[in-house]
Amino acid sequence: MEKIPLTRAGYTALNDELKTLKSIERPAVIRAIAEAREHGDLSENAEYHAAREKQGFIETRIKELEAIIGRADVFDPEKLSGTIKFGATIKLVDEDTDEEKVYQIVGEPEADIAAGKLNIASPLARALIGKDEGDSVEVRTPGGEKSYEVLSIEYK
Repeated sequence: MEKIPLTRAGYTALNDELKTLKSIERPAVIRAIAEAREHGDLSENAEYHAAREKQGFIETRIKELEAIIGRADVFDPEKLSGTIKFGATIKLVDEDTDEEKVYQIVGEPEADIAAGKLNIASPLARALIGKDEGDSVEVRTPGGEKSYEVLSIEYK
């Protein structure tokens, strides 16, 4: 099976979510199902159906997290340096608008563009890999061509 790259922080966050689901969320939904059963006719019991649906989501997420954690290839960005690679935190400037952005290149399970976590498989991340401070990068996005200049690279 293919390894899944994760930063140390991403791995910890996923592991914490798994522990919470197993130790808090799963037991709570089991109690909710038991309580709903006590209310009688299950065919017309909205609480029962809602709890069963939530249980399905929880169990699916637990399996998903276990699979990710089992295949995780954990990197500690603090031990890296040099050109842009997985785990780097990059400050960019859009060459057209002069807007500055900061992204960290992370694995897919921890990616969240709104939080500045850029998926390693994204077009921008792929274009940035191997670049250095001062380099320009052109990226084809769904909105058209974008040009960025790399202002700084940190591994934290």
